[in-house]
Amino acid sequence: MENNLEVIPIFFAVDDGYMPFLAVALESLIDNASKNYYYSIKILYTNISEDNKHKINKYQRQNVNIEFVDLNYYIEKVKDKLYTRDYYTKTTYFRLFIANLYPQYDKAIYLDSDITVLGDISELYNVDLGDNLIAAAPDDVIQTTKVFQEYAEKVVGVADYKKYFNAGILLMNLDEFRKFNFQEKFLYLLETIKFTVAQDQDYLNRLCKGKVKIIDKGWDRMPIATDDMPKEDIKIIHYNLGEKPWRYDNIKYQEYFWKYAKKTEYYDFICKVKENYTEQDRFNDIQQYKNLKALAQKESDCVGDDRLNRKSNQTIEKSKERLEILEKIKHLEESGVFDVDVEDDPPTIPLGPEDIDYLRTSKMDKIKSKMATKMAERLVNDLLKDNKLIIKDIKGLENLQSVKSGAIITCNHFNPYDSFTVEKVFRISGQSKNKKLFKVIREGNYTNFPGIYGFFFRNCDTLPLSSNKETMKEFIKAVDVILKRGDFILVYPEQSMWWNYRKPKPLKNGAFNFAARSKVPVIPVFITMEDSEFVGEDGFPIQEYTVNIGKPIYPDANNSEKENTIMMRDKNYETWKEIYEDFYGIPLEYDIIEDKEII
Repeated sequence: MENNLEVIPIFFAVDDGYMPFLAVALESLIDNASKNYYYSIKILYTNISEDNKHKINKYQRQNVNIEFVDLNYYIEKVKDKLYTRDYYTKTTYFRLFIANLYPQYDKAIYLDSDITVLGDISELYNVDLGDNLIAAAPDDVIQTTKVFQEYAEKVVGVADYKKYFNAGILLMNLDEFRKFNFQEKFLYLLETIKFTVAQDQDYLNRLCKGKVKIIDKGWDRMPIATDDMPKEDIKIIHYNLGEKPWRYDNIKYQEYFWKYAKKTEYYDFICKVKENYTEQDRFNDIQQYKNLKALAQKESDCVGDDRLNRKSNQTIEKSKERLEILEKIKHLEESGVFDVDVEDDPPTIPLGPEDIDYLRTSKMDKIKSKMATKMAERLVNDLLKDNKLIIKDIKGLENLQSVKSGAIITCNHFNPYDSFTVEKVFRISGQSKNKKLFKVIREGNYTNFPGIYGFFFRNCDTLPLSSNKETMKEFIKAVDVILKRGDFILVYPEQSMWWNYRKPKPLKNGAFNFAARSKVPVIPVFITMEDSEFVGEDGFPIQEYTVNIGKPIYPDANNSEKENTIMMRDKNYETWKEIYEDFYGIPLEYDIIEDKEII
């Protein structure tokens, strides 16, 4: 008892880099906690500055005590056994030692610091544990991702993935931990099993198996959760993995984080963290998540499966439509015809000059463009997370970053998502801070494409071609303005899309004439691909892309516009050819059959 109030021990484990977010967690916890308890908050650490300690100590109240506990001495004897990866530090394991560190407590709460508390934390403490080791909520990441469900059951060994709990919010039965010899068993397990996916969380799920009280998911609500939950039922929001509002916009439940962040001394610092979070950082987040899924899959593949009533994996039959498209591509190549699309485009509705403002000068056009761009960005990130779009590598990013003027970006065209890939790379390069990337598209895609993609075609900084001569005059004017003011334009100079076609096709002059007329460079981008381990709904392997960015091709001041057009086109093709032959290790040859009829 402290001041005649019952003591609730609460533990955090953090390092210096997470102190601003610990402040947000404490601000929200104390704001919503019952005044009828005394909260003894222990912050376990190995590296925290005195300045940060001073700032956090300001959260002490009459019924709130804060103590910093340096665990360097304690962790020294086992630090070499504690495996970490990516952004994790050894502090993540500290929760596993609490029972032995604090024999005076029978139970305690452990909390991650990437949280916002909306409920009364004393209600969690008063959950009846019985003889269970832990009370915790199911992990929403596991519940929403098939590969992690397999991993939880096959590798970690929980009977049902729905009972695999998240270790970021725990009510710990410390008395039972000690009776169970938990720490001794954990250290033994470290010597015999290496869990590499969720690390300490996997060890907890393995060791506590059969002795876990599953509590309401409102106590560990994650933005990734797909089900709806009334706001009044949400007690703690856990911004797990990459779902962090101090990195991204439009994170579910972000308003609660910012409500409390504004009350802390760290608010300006947190805003700068978000402001300085680059596209490269965001891309790395996606890659880390994909790597984590791949690691879970690899671990699962190494373990037998004796679970009953398990449905066998069924081979997805290859799409008949895709097979027909591949046959069309083969026939067109044999005929030497490369500028014909093999898939049906939407019927063209002529685009008149009165139907479009290419430069989007009206207020409504600007609003739509901004909204569409944000929606498309979220879609691309979802595609990347779900391995429906896979960017394996980016080569020559410095070639894109080096261009200060306007420029034409050329790219091979083989998939409806390849423009998403170029847009993502454009953002990763940092050019999007000061420039826009416009995309030249077909007339029918602008005037007659349905649904959300039609909305993107009309509003995501697109430049539709037109069958109307007067409209094309406006198109040319807009291209000149865009290039001269320093923005980029993506053009597909092959003039056709062939699904997953790996060779560069002969190039048309248009893109290079734009560059020659405006005296700007061409940035040649050629995307190479490999089969991934993932199979799409069409039965074909999803491709892993390597984005190869060649050196910018500048017009020669001594050449005429026509001469520069031809010169830049030929250099672009040679760049693509060189990338193709180097990546695939074969010479570029077309399977042309003389006198082959075109179907």
